[in-house]
Amino acid sequence: MIKNLAIFILFQFLICTAFAQKSNILDWKTDVSLNTYLVQQMHLQYDARKVTFNKALTSKTNTIAYIQSVKQKIKAVIGTLPQKASLNPQITGTIQKSGYRIEKIVYQSFKNHHVTTNLYIPEGKGKFPTVLLFCGHEDLAKATESYQQTAILFAKNGFVVFVIDPISQSERVQLTDQTGKALTRGSTTEHTLLNLSSNLLGTSVAAYELLDNICGLDYLETRSEVDNTKIGCIGNSGGAMQAIYFAGFDDRVKIIAPCSYLASRERTLETTGAADGCAQIPGEGSAQLEMSDYLIAAAPKPILVLAGRYDFIDYTGTLQSVDELKKVYQKLESPEKLSLFTFDDGHGISKPKREAAVQWFRKWFYNDAKPIQEGNLETLTDKDLFASTEGKVNISYPDEVNIPQKNLQMFKEKAEQRRLFALKPLAEKQQKIRKLLGIPSTSGKIEIEKVGKGKIGHFDTKFEELILRKRDEVPLPMRIYYPSVHAKKIRIWVSDDTKKKDSIISQSLSDKNEEIIIAVDLRGTGETTDKPALNDPKYFNIEYRNAMLALHINKPIIGQRVTDILSVLEFINNDITLKELPIEINSIGLNGLSVLHAAFLNFSIAKINLFQCISSYQEILNQPLAKDRYGVVVHNVLSYYDIPDLINWIGEEKVKFNP
Repeated sequence: MIKNLAIFILFQFLICTAFAQKSNILDWKTDVSLNTYLVQQMHLQYDARKVTFNKALTSKTNTIAYIQSVKQKIKAVIGTLPQKASLNPQITGTIQKSGYRIEKIVYQSFKNHHVTTNLYIPEGKGKFPTVLLFCGHEDLAKATESYQQTAILFAKNGFVVFVIDPISQSERVQLTDQTGKALTRGSTTEHTLLNLSSNLLGTSVAAYELLDNICGLDYLETRSEVDNTKIGCIGNSGGAMQAIYFAGFDDRVKIIAPCSYLASRERTLETTGAADGCAQIPGEGSAQLEMSDYLIAAAPKPILVLAGRYDFIDYTGTLQSVDELKKVYQKLESPEKLSLFTFDDGHGISKPKREAAVQWFRKWFYNDAKPIQEGNLETLTDKDLFASTEGKVNISYPDEVNIPQKNLQMFKEKAEQRRLFALKPLAEKQQKIRKLLGIPSTSGKIEIEKVGKGKIGHFDTKFEELILRKRDEVPLPMRIYYPSVHAKKIRIWVSDDTKKKDSIISQSLSDKNEEIIIAVDLRGTGETTDKPALNDPKYFNIEYRNAMLALHINKPIIGQRVTDILSVLEFINNDITLKELPIEINSIGLNGLSVLHAAFLNFSIAKINLFQCISSYQEILNQPLAKDRYGVVVHNVLSYYDIPDLINWIGEEKVKFNP
């Protein structure tokens, strides 16, 4: 027994030594490869936009046509909003202050989904011009001191102001325990997790916030104090992004003032990467929509851009967007309706920015451009301003439907759509799935670069190291192990965890092995895994920046990995010694979903063994707090199929799930 143990240890040592001799097949700094590829693809999309935009500036007629085109694109990427419910507004309290009063108001956006707000109403007889104030990511939301100060300053200068709590903040935290305690580390984390699930259903956190805000404006139109012809919106940080989306979607808003957010999508995604889940919508890049386009859609309404010269929001990108807006407003013969106010501070709606905003709104709604001086403004605590009875909607309303519950409702509602899609001919289903995955209908010729070869320990198992290349695709590192005996089949190994994959492969190699083993690192895994330091842990995803950028350009990570698997299958089919052998694929982790999609698009795979892989996208909906799942998101996939459908079309006998 001791002798056998010694032989086994020696065997493992020899194999591990062979694996360690050359850990990487690619001979460059590979951890940036996927991001570099994605950025290049994004630039191509925005280069095309630049051509279209410059053509739009050749005449006023072309500029107007561009604006109409942008409006259509915006509605297309936002998609169908959830159905509105009756507002059922409730005034739950009133606070009387000097020169104005604050009403605490709760309304519904969709059924049993409550929105908490504060309405600031100035003294005197209305009707008053009105401002929707959208909050940034501060946990206090409407009770944040600078937002209270903004609302009070507007109210003291003759405006009704409606401050809306965004989802995931203040009273509207969606993921809570039974006592109302938040289950995540803050709103940016919760926004991102909610957005992941929402994307599977063709919607987004941005769309949910947009619905809340549209319903807020619906409510304002019922108030006798409000002049419905004079409604504007202002927002700071994430609230500015809400204002930008709102400007491009709702024609009822007449003035827009985004603060500390307007920049360039292209620059931001190339440099710092995507922000949290409420700040972008899948497909914006492929639709050639820049952040400025949402404001261009509102042109020539008065727009004031508020910025801090030393903000972490890219100021160069701010200037780029403002420059585009200037060109549009000049073509529309309305340059006076656009202004940029920059202050030498950082992020946030500081006193100088608040004063500039109120002055701008008074200029256009009161024909009065006199400078505004703020003075001392008394603010209240968050508890003072709570609109729900318990300070959290999840425990204030027994029938409250949060975003995860709404997404599950939508999943069930889409069952009939999935059933009808399943009835379509095979070729039609494959074509649609290719489109959802962002896989082109044709691909370039595969090129093979042989970079190394060797032998495993004292066995006759030989290995060969290759790089598979295709034009405009990430190079694919691959190692092939050939047994000493005649091979009976090919087994392909892919994994989220390369160390685990290599360990399992090393244990399977022996004199008795009768398989050709192909170990491949799909893009973004193994050798091309992204740097952990470039993916903020608050987003609960180790490949967040690449996954979000991939969704932005409509080439989801899972689809790109399907492309890699199809390239390996093409390589096998082109090799005379391999093409006749049956193919099995073993996958560890969520890359199994890429394997299943590849198997549906190429029926040459005889058997699939999946380890530690989810078996349904519904599992993601049921587990909104799970980590590292953005890489398998396909936008709007659940309007067409779920994983069990895919397995049924492949053949259930081919697929085995393992722990």
